[in-house]
Amino acid sequence: MTVGLTRRRFLTITAAAGVAAVMTPSAEAAAGPRVWRGTVLGADAAIALHHPDTAEADRLIRLCLAEVERLERVFSLYRPDSALVRLNRDGELRDPPTDLVRLLDDAARMAQRTGGAFDVTVQPLWQLYAGHFGRPGADPAGPPPAAVAAVRRLVDHRALRVEPGRIAFARPGMAATLNGIAQGYVTDRVAERLEAAGMTRVLVDLGEVRALDPHPDGRPWSVGLADPRDPARIAATLPVVRRAVATSGGYGTRLDPAGRFVHLFDPRSGRAEPRWASVTVLAADATTADALSTALSVLPEDEALAALATVPGAAARLTRADGTVVTAGV
Repeated sequence: MTVGLTRRRFLTITAAAGVAAVMTPSAEAAAGPRVWRGTVLGADAAIALHHPDTAEADRLIRLCLAEVERLERVFSLYRPDSALVRLNRDGELRDPPTDLVRLLDDAARMAQRTGGAFDVTVQPLWQLYAGHFGRPGADPAGPPPAAVAAVRRLVDHRALRVEPGRIAFARPGMAATLNGIAQGYVTDRVAERLEAAGMTRVLVDLGEVRALDPHPDGRPWSVGLADPRDPARIAATLPVVRRAVATSGGYGTRLDPAGRFVHLFDPRSGRAEPRWASVTVLAADATTADALSTALSVLPEDEALAALATVPGAAARLTRADGTVVTAGV
């Protein structure tokens, strides 16, 4: 069966040969998987674990949730006690968690590979656009160009200093968001914890997808890609083994009633109008796939393909607004 890849997070684990990877709701009810539902990094989430031993299934779910909880205390923009919130509030963070240093190092490398198209310091742009459209009678054309230009001066990944003992912004008013990379990082860490627990025929989907060994019946896992013009419809499927898949699309979070402005910001211009309706990236790990799909969303075709070529083994499927598709390495 096919896993539908959208920005809604769902983790499916198959731990016994012959058990389906993903079931329809009616089949799930009949088979009785162990299911947890809640939120992860501010979004709806669920874990459905198929395992012949219910006690072991519950233990593995607890393992997954403990890892998610640990990482939420680092990356969340919603928890007042998270390391990221404290960094944004104070402008610096002493003795930062290792995971935050590691992820920001990954983010810096992706910024270099994409010519700055990936930049975790775009949070002030989110605040500007959300504040603008949150006011009654907001100009549908978006924030004034002068306001965008002023906030744009706070967006610069090179002005984020990352060291093992200290993380700091070089300019007052800067802030970071990890929404374009943290979902992939959490997916990778959960997959690694499960693999360490002896599970190998696993598909993890926490907003981004990572497959370990093949499906229990020996075939690749099948990942379905949502049609950006009708996200309830599957536009294509990808076979995945020992790879990760991430999709970024403006249909996920719209900032204005008309849907012209979305959550994907171009750090170089300050605009919130991506060039592609959706971008799907396959890579060796979900962290890379997540960040790269975010960056390619704001790049023209030639720059997008050049950035993709800097990541060995990566492939992409880029969908234009009219539904036509550009592929590279798929």
